[in-house]
Amino acid sequence: MKLLITGGAGFIGSNFIRYWLQRYSNDSIINLDLLTYAGNLDNLADVARNYTERYDFVQGSILDARSVDKLLGKHRPDVMVNFAAESHNSRAVLNPRAFFETNVMGTQTLLDLALKHEIARFHHISTCEVYGDLPLDSQEKFTEEHPYRPRTPYNASKAAADHAVRAYFETYHLPVTISNCSNNYGPYQHPEKLIPLFTTNAIADKSVPLYRSSQNRREWLHVSDHCRAIDLIIQEGKVGETYNIGSGVEKSVEEITDIILDTLDKPATLKTYVPDRPGHDRRYLLDSSKIRKELGWEPEIDFESGLKGTICWYVKNRTWWEEMCQQAGAEAVKEEGWEKR
Repeated sequence: MKLLITGGAGFIGSNFIRYWLQRYSNDSIINLDLLTYAGNLDNLADVARNYTERYDFVQGSILDARSVDKLLGKHRPDVMVNFAAESHNSRAVLNPRAFFETNVMGTQTLLDLALKHEIARFHHISTCEVYGDLPLDSQEKFTEEHPYRPRTPYNASKAAADHAVRAYFETYHLPVTISNCSNNYGPYQHPEKLIPLFTTNAIADKSVPLYRSSQNRREWLHVSDHCRAIDLIIQEGKVGETYNIGSGVEKSVEEITDIILDTLDKPATLKTYVPDRPGHDRRYLLDSSKIRKELGWEPEIDFESGLKGTICWYVKNRTWWEEMCQQAGAEAVKEEGWEKR
């Protein structure tokens, strides 16, 4: 099988490419990525070195219909997996247009071309944030049938993309699937995101900037468990269906910070508190019973050991994240960055 991965130089995309090539020795991958600040070919240096016959990288935008059309005509992939997205909530508050252009119009461009080239499966990566948020004292979980209530420009752009994917299934019978995942963590995540930002700041003895609503909670999923879930959906998921992917493990930003500081043996005095961003969500929690019952997926990585392993990865790969910080100015970004791309 041949796959076209969009946004494959980012955090989850690069982990997925590595996972797939290691698992399926007869398959090949074309990685299409524009290489914005969040895309980094160093994330895939080992892949490019070890899978020269089965891996190709193409720099380009999912908004460039002509180039993507040529790419599909040349390589004729069986499956498209769309990771490409603008994905940082706080950046979306400052420049919402870029998020709607990439996340909505870029996805629609891919859908048109998937239809033209008769792609056997179009899988779209979405987020739990399209559902809105939940009260901190609620026992409710988001199911796949929950109404969409996006609260930020980023959330709204992802929600609109999901609707476009569903519309292409209903109107044109394009074979699509969608996955809405909880917050991911693991190696190669950009240093602007919560766990890498707090980890790298603590390693460098810099302050860790918590929003004042530091008891707001998120559900945390290791990126490797997410990759396995996507694999199952592509292989066995029902066309036209949406699958929630979550671990069931909730942690507040305060709890995450304390684990990071304790693991690195850093003082609590590194914690500072900054004003909340507009539209800051309180809590997300997904009901993942559908993918567990229908496809047999279960998360395998325990949160505490997975988080400590991730922290150790950043300790051992300081050159990687220091270069990322220099390129993107990430050490100046004082925000949580709750999205998973």
